[in-house]
Amino acid sequence: MAETLADWRREVPRLVAEAAEEWELTLTEPYAQGAGGYTVRADLSDGTPGVLKLVYPHREAEQEADALERWDGDGAVRLLARDDFRHALLLERCEPGTFLAAAPDPLGVLVGLLPRLWKSAHGFRTLAEEVAHWALEGRVGALARELAATQDGLVLVHQDLHGENVLAAQREPWLAIDPKPLAAEREFAVAPIVRSGELGHSRDEALGRLDRLCSELGLDLERARGWTIVQTLAWSDDASRPEHGEVIEWLS
Repeated sequence: MAETLADWRREVPRLVAEAAEEWELTLTEPYAQGAGGYTVRADLSDGTPGVLKLVYPHREAEQEADALERWDGDGAVRLLARDDFRHALLLERCEPGTFLAAAPDPLGVLVGLLPRLWKSAHGFRTLAEEVAHWALEGRVGALARELAATQDGLVLVHQDLHGENVLAAQREPWLAIDPKPLAAEREFAVAPIVRSGELGHSRDEALGRLDRLCSELGLDLERARGWTIVQTLAWSDDASRPEHGEVIEWLS
């Protein structure tokens, strides 16, 4: 299997062809591609519309298929088949596939969706393990370790649930996609939403999302704020995501 992202990209056409043959798919139009995945519309042999997704194997996506299986279509896109050797997923297709960010009240949708995703986290990598992997330093590192050591009630959390990872669908009005799963406390789940620039990028908007999510979901605001700072820093790249630094400043 490919060792680097560039190697993997060169392998994608072969992997797509092999998965299409294995699952008897008719491939149609590709989606806009992300940095570490390839997705294409695929009709099943019985005409059912699906999506073929190839994932570059990396730490955050290792248990994507496991999370989709655990949710079993409850608030998330349904997994139809998996090929762990090729890191291929056959998924339910979301139509029309509009991003949640375009909804009149995206936070209202998420308040209803999040508790449905908080299933048993048995078997998933823990947030404490992820904090150790991040190896953050200084004040934020100390905050991360303190929060990790004092969590209460771990559940399955989608740690990349931003405004473009929930799509309009037909089976349900909105379905989550592209999970980066962890076993974590519920307060951690709001971090990607609070910093989601697709939902509005300003101090008032970020703080407003934090306040509303915690109020309506009964979460500890200070722990949610701390986790947002921690994960935003851990996922930051100063060169390509300067807006992350602004979110950290607004919440600090």
